[in-house]
Amino acid sequence: MPQAAKILVLNGPNLNLLGRREPEIYGRATLATIEAACRGKADELGLAIDFRQTNAEGELLGWIHQARDTVRGIVINPAALTHTSLALLDALKAAELPIVELHLSNPHARESFRQFSYVSLVATGVICGFGVHGYLLALEAIAQLVKANGKVRRRSRAR
Repeated sequence: MPQAAKILVLNGPNLNLLGRREPEIYGRATLATIEAACRGKADELGLAIDFRQTNAEGELLGWIHQARDTVRGIVINPAALTHTSLALLDALKAAELPIVELHLSNPHARESFRQFSYVSLVATGVICGFGVHGYLLALEAIAQLVKANGKVRRRSRAR
């Protein structure tokens, strides 16, 4: 049996508070519930996932730097770093991997400062507004990218 493609699933700041923080926006599911759902979907898709969360931008960047040579793609919910981090943009750009950006809520329907994403400049695709189901959609998307193209090196649109 061939080895499963390894995908890095990253979660940014404050996502450890899911289920308790603004449930009217982010829902009542905890990050542990989301991780379990992702593991089930990954098994179904023949993927191996490394699911992580951090509140530290530097730690997130380090994981992305390591990913370049260890995984086939990245699914990322960058949380508030979406709108603020040039360092995250640069790290994702340097990873040269397929990237699916996801958000539980729809940032385009929220405050104006949430409507711009640095991550979108390098993401292969973006999924937002579907709550927990967005993670499963992101895994399906990355599985298709990996299956269709092997280790896809995406072109950056960021200049």
